[in-house]
Amino acid sequence: MTNEQLFALVKKNPLSVGCGVLAILIGAVIYFRMDQVPEAMSLLEQKIAEGERLNANVNNAAQLPEQLAAITEARAEIEKRLVRGIDLAQNLQYFYRLEAETGAKILSLRQNPSPPVKAGVKSALGGVGFTVSFQGPYFTVMEFLRRLENGTHYSRFTAVGVAVSGNRTGPLTFSVSLELLGQP
Repeated sequence: MTNEQLFALVKKNPLSVGCGVLAILIGAVIYFRMDQVPEAMSLLEQKIAEGERLNANVNNAAQLPEQLAAITEARAEIEKRLVRGIDLAQNLQYFYRLEAETGAKILSLRQNPSPPVKAGVKSALGGVGFTVSFQGPYFTVMEFLRRLENGTHYSRFTAVGVAVSGNRTGPLTFSVSLELLGQP
């Protein structure tokens, strides 16, 4: 086929030739861009995830003032219930007040030294340890323990020992090691 015959064929069927050339061009573009599809899909997934995260942030931001007020109020409540490790007299006064309210007799009371703080670790809160021995009738010492557990300060019992002095109807002696949440 000569050039003249080729041009005559093109002039006779312009639409068919145009569609054929267009199909070849589209096929070439698809072939050369085929490796970019997975990259585009991963980019699309990243953008969708980021959009969903931002949408969730916008939806949750509507309640931020109320949540901030609630957290600030809770923090103030926690601050009131904390013990200061350096306020020895005030800390011991808490136990003496419990003794007066319940009628239990404190045999020994001491604040344990705070553990050394690890270098590089800033701990705002920790446990201030105490060792308390007290004595009294069953219901009195149980009331003392209940008030320690549910009292003004957050507490955690680390060890509890009980002894009966004399016969079974005699007073109970409790020895309690506990930590009150506070700033060492």
